Amino acid sequence: MLKAERQNYIMDKLLQEQKVVTTTLALDLDLSEDTVRRDLNELDRKKLLKKVYGGAILIPEKSADIFNIHINAEEQKKIIATKALSLLHDGQVIIMSGGTTNLVFAKLIPESLKATIYTYSLTIAMQLSQHPNIDLILIGGRMQKNAMVTTGIDVIQVLSKVKADICFIGASSINIKQGLTEVGYEVSIVKKAMIKASDRVVSMFSSDKLNTKMPHSVCELHQLDTIVTNLDPQDSRLDEYRKSGVNIL
Repeated sequence: MLKAERQNYIMDKLLQEQKVVTTTLALDLDLSEDTVRRDLNELDRKKLLKKVYGGAILIPEKSADIFNIHINAEEQKKIIATKALSLLHDGQVIIMSGGTTNLVFAKLIPESLKATIYTYSLTIAMQLSQHPNIDLILIGGRMQKNAMVTTGIDVIQVLSKVKADICFIGASSINIKQGLTEVGYEVSIVKKAMIKASDRVVSMFSSDKLNTKMPHSVCELHQLDTIVTNLDPQDSRLDEYRKSGVNIL
């Protein structure tokens, strides 16, 4: 596993659990504890986490206002979200996952759009609650407080009864062989249910997620209709994805 993949895994695990333990990470990643410690020390120097004895903890990003959510690489995510706006039209039934790229997308949805949107993300629901013409359904369930999303059987049951035109799924990682993968098992199950409920599946992510993988499968590449990145669709980094037949924006 490349260093970038390891560190992406560590940060995703931190976001999910608020802390990581060196010995557990070494087992999960099949690495020596020394290698894990070096990664944690590097991430600590970058101010992405706080190294503590035996592991690391997340540095919370506090907002004075719950609507004022910090978004890393926001301009890059605006490029992605702006491209995806072309996939929207009046009358659609839409499902949206959590994630900051989808949050930026929600902010950019034109006020004139008339659609029904299901989401299990509290932050996205809060953003869409300001939209005058969106019929918004927040799917309830057990709240993952760190990610502000609901998971569990209640979410799966609601999604099993939805017939959506399109879903927009954020991605922790993607590669040619495994397709979309997630750090968290419960979120991966919810995303599987989103895909099953939707006629068209769109995944939006930044280019640093390309050719990486996480432990839990979401879907194979052929199950995606469209991927949207910050890259030019003809960028050579997307060649293998283009050959697979997936549409690229």
